[in-house]
Amino acid sequence: MARRKKIYEGKAKILYEGPEPGTLVQYFKDDATAFNAKKKDVIDGKGVLNNRLCEYFMTGLNNIGVPTHFIRRLNMREQLVRACEIVPLEVIVRNFAAGSLSERLGIEEGTQLPRPIVEYCYKDDALGDPLVTEEHIAAFGWASAQDMDDILSLALRVNDFLAGVMYGVGIKLIDFKIEIGRIYEGDFQRLVVADEISPDSCRLWDIESGRKLDKDVFRRDLGNLSDAYSEVAHRLGVLPRAQVTKPKLIN
Repeated sequence: MARRKKIYEGKAKILYEGPEPGTLVQYFKDDATAFNAKKKDVIDGKGVLNNRLCEYFMTGLNNIGVPTHFIRRLNMREQLVRACEIVPLEVIVRNFAAGSLSERLGIEEGTQLPRPIVEYCYKDDALGDPLVTEEHIAAFGWASAQDMDDILSLALRVNDFLAGVMYGVGIKLIDFKIEIGRIYEGDFQRLVVADEISPDSCRLWDIESGRKLDKDVFRRDLGNLSDAYSEVAHRLGVLPRAQVTKPKLIN
């Protein structure tokens, strides 16, 4: 596919002008960042893995009626998506205590929460994506009351889908974050799951061992990030495991 005009470059992805009006090409980089890009590295193959895993999750959501911006995967690193106006919020769903929640509230990591907790952060790297309330969101006009009802519904439906899929392959969905986009169809607005869903945006722990299979491997120097993401892809059947053949004995 011919390279097109760059629209935006973030920490992990690049958006290019799409081949048709209202579309974009989303390119997954190998860059790994943590702590608002204070820690950086390049992990060979990370972009390929996230592209394939994002395709798997977004396709699954589309199939059960949860709207996303995903159209189709184009190649190993690129996918075609619908252009949308991103709501300036990170929507975080937590099933178990971990990360900043454990730090803020002094709850031991891995503690199951009484119910899924949905949090919102204002998308601004310079400010460190601060936690905000629905009062802030309403006061500053980032989303309407109806938008927030729809966003909460989308987030919980995504949680149900991801938690079930992961449990089926022996992985515990600790938490995840998504972004929501607005797509306009004539006079009507529709909210969709946008950006990506991948181990970059989820916390995933092996149910039996507690081994981390997400970006915390990079954040906390727990091993090879590519190996962790590959394990998730293998378990979901996104990538086949390498077949080891025994040598034949020749008489």
